[in-house]
Amino acid sequence: MITLKEMKSKSEMRQFVKFPFSLYKGSKYWIPPIINDEITSFDKKENPVFDHAEARFFVAIRDKKIVGRIAAIINWTEVNQQKLKKMRFGWFDFIDDKEVSKTLLNKVIAIGKEKQLEFIEGPVGFSNLDKTGVLIEGFDVLGTMITWYNHPYYKDHLEQLGYKKEKEWIESSFLVKDIKAENFTRMSNLIQKRYKLKSLTFTKTKDVLPYIDAMFALFNESYKKLSSFVPISETQVAYMKKKFIKYIHPEFIKFVADENDNLVAFAITMPSFSKALQKANGKLFPMGLFYLLQAQKNATDVVFYLIGIHPKYHNKGVNVIIFDEYYKTYNKLGITRCIRTPELEDNKAIQALWRNFNPKITKRRRTYKKDI
Repeated sequence: MITLKEMKSKSEMRQFVKFPFSLYKGSKYWIPPIINDEITSFDKKENPVFDHAEARFFVAIRDKKIVGRIAAIINWTEVNQQKLKKMRFGWFDFIDDKEVSKTLLNKVIAIGKEKQLEFIEGPVGFSNLDKTGVLIEGFDVLGTMITWYNHPYYKDHLEQLGYKKEKEWIESSFLVKDIKAENFTRMSNLIQKRYKLKSLTFTKTKDVLPYIDAMFALFNESYKKLSSFVPISETQVAYMKKKFIKYIHPEFIKFVADENDNLVAFAITMPSFSKALQKANGKLFPMGLFYLLQAQKNATDVVFYLIGIHPKYHNKGVNVIIFDEYYKTYNKLGITRCIRTPELEDNKAIQALWRNFNPKITKRRRTYKKDI
């Protein structure tokens, strides 16, 4: 018999966060989160996403043992402003037992009905900056700190329970040595002169901070036409600064500005912390922080986290300025491979940016939808 328990207290949320540690114990490809960071992100007093969203957290229990978990999420900005009556689910993990997955999902559906919502979709987080999608290809490829990993049977459970594909993302990687640097340098100079643009590069975190608010404003402008996009609020921006700035090497952030110093493009990459996080196994102390600092200092792989270009500058080659700067930085720092995080399969503008890099698709993931 399966029972559901709603997790509310800090100790209960710790159990919720730690369930995947047993589910993926021994996996070469799953990347554990930092436990305390994950718990904090679920704290309504800490994470400003709860200013416009709500979430409830459940575990499935059999024989006094947790066998699954799920977060039931409503983003009220999405519901009220975009008129999408969507019930979200995320942080969805379970043993290979359809009774478990069905029980968890049915609880989310019941909440959606109570709130008079029309459909359920997931796995997704609170916003576009959270992890998204169930992995459907690439189970033997190392994950990243900003994506979910899952067993192959997740897809089967969802489809057998009547869920249909809603959106699909692709992930890929390419080698720095495959970049034809001379083409980028020449084109970068031409584009900067033609549109009176300039690149902004950094070596110190304190020099990056004054641009972060403008960067997220540009992020909202760049992605607002995508069907799945929910704008990032000012309080969320402040939270993201606090949460992620410590992980980002300032030389891995690139901006492009116009002649009036207005940002027109940005990109953020991060050192790959995957192996360091596996060593840390969910804890910063006593050794986890050391592993992360070493990864930041000695990285050979980088994760391409975000890129945004103002719609006014689409199809004008502005991305070449960013890529040229990254090429210089990567060669200086000994970076050999770039890993691209999930990009919507229908976001042709972003995918076109990479066509000259000889990218290899490594993973696919998707969200699933069902009327309620």
